[in-house]
Amino acid sequence: MKNLFGLLGKNISYSFSENYFSEKFKSENLPFKYQNFDIPTISELPILLNNTIENLIGFNVTIPYKEKIFNYLDDVDAIANEIGAVNTVKIVDNTYLKGYNTDCYGFEKSLEPLLKSTHKKALILGTGGASKAIKFVLKKLNISFKEVSRTPNSNQFSYTDITKNILNEYTIIINCTPVGTFPNTEHAPKIPYLFLTKEHLLYDLIYNPKETLFLEKGKKQGATIKNGLEMLKLQAEKSFEIWMNK
Repeated sequence: MKNLFGLLGKNISYSFSENYFSEKFKSENLPFKYQNFDIPTISELPILLNNTIENLIGFNVTIPYKEKIFNYLDDVDAIANEIGAVNTVKIVDNTYLKGYNTDCYGFEKSLEPLLKSTHKKALILGTGGASKAIKFVLKKLNISFKEVSRTPNSNQFSYTDITKNILNEYTIIINCTPVGTFPNTEHAPKIPYLFLTKEHLLYDLIYNPKETLFLEKGKKQGATIKNGLEMLKLQAEKSFEIWMNK
C-alpha cells in the first residue's frame, strides 16, 4: 500500500508541512509518512520520483519550484493554471502527475471572516510567486488591488509612493514578502505605519514569528491583524483532501 507524501523545495529544513502532517498522521492514527524532498535544482525531480514513485501518493511544492514544476506535470487544474503556480501534486496510476493550487483556498477561507464593508481595496507588498494566489483570490472577491514593489513597473507602486492618502484608500495590506521572517524579526516592509487606523486589515503570509513587526506596528495603530498560520493549515488540509479523493 502506498503511504508516502512529501514537500518539494530548496533549503526547507524549517518547513511547516513536515511537522504538520507528521503530527496529523500520528494523532489521527493514519498509516502515512511525510518527508522533505530538498533538492538543489528542479532538474533532479525525475530522479527523486523514480526512487519514490512506488510509495508516493502526492507531494506539496514550495519555493522556489511552484512555477518551475509546470514543466514536469502531465496536467494542471484550471485554478492552478490561471494562478500560474502549483503547490500540490497528485500522482495518478504511478505515472501521471496533476498539479493543483490550494494556497488560494487557504488564503480565501482565512481572509473572508475578517472582511468588512470598508475593505474595498488592497495593497499587495511584493510581486514574487507568493503573490499569485493572493491576486487570484482578491479578484474572485471583487477587491481591487495594487502591487507594491522595490522596482515597480507602470502599474505598481513603489514603497516611497505610499502616502497617507493612499493608505486611506487601500484599507487591506497583505505582506507577500519574506521581510520579517525569523530570524530577521527586527525588519518590516517600509510603509508609513503611523497613518494606519482601526479601519485597516493587515495580513502577513509569514507565520514565524507569530506576530511580525509588520503586524505589531499595525496592531499599535488599532488595525486588525492576521498571520499566515491558518492559511497554511487550510491549504494543507485541502491538499490532503485532493490526495485522498479517488
